[in-house]
Amino acid sequence: MGYDVHLDEVRTRPTAVVRAHVRTDDIADFVGGAFAEVMTVLEGQRLAPLGPPFSRYTVGEDGFDVESGFPSSGAVAPSGRVVPSELPGGMVATTLHTGAYDGVGDAYAAVTSWLAEHGMEACGAPWESYLDGPEVAEPRTEVVVPCRPVEAAAVT
Repeated sequence: MGYDVHLDEVRTRPTAVVRAHVRTDDIADFVGGAFAEVMTVLEGQRLAPLGPPFSRYTVGEDGFDVESGFPSSGAVAPSGRVVPSELPGGMVATTLHTGAYDGVGDAYAAVTSWLAEHGMEACGAPWESYLDGPEVAEPRTEVVVPCRPVEAAAVT
């Protein structure tokens, strides 16, 4: 599958999330449960999701540190496992993966290659926005990678 990678400028957005360290085999169960918890808390606090659900992953020793939830219409008050967070603003490289979730690594590889070819580098934890539910035969997943020109890294 070919990937069309492009740069965007995004604004910082408040989010409501559940965080955990998750083994690779347990990611799907964690993410689905986190989305349900966040929606319940948002509704209870009279807040609304302002965009598709997302997950942000950081590789750990035996799995991933995962933050899953929704951009929200305001700051959520902590409730149970749901806490406030944010998606950062700034320059991002994005691409769209269509198909099974287990193939989304190819989208990350495409973005990484594109960044190197264009004198850019990743500068923050990437995230995935899930544009369709898992019941869709060919779900769409937007991969977003915060980035900056390589020259900027030498100055900061």
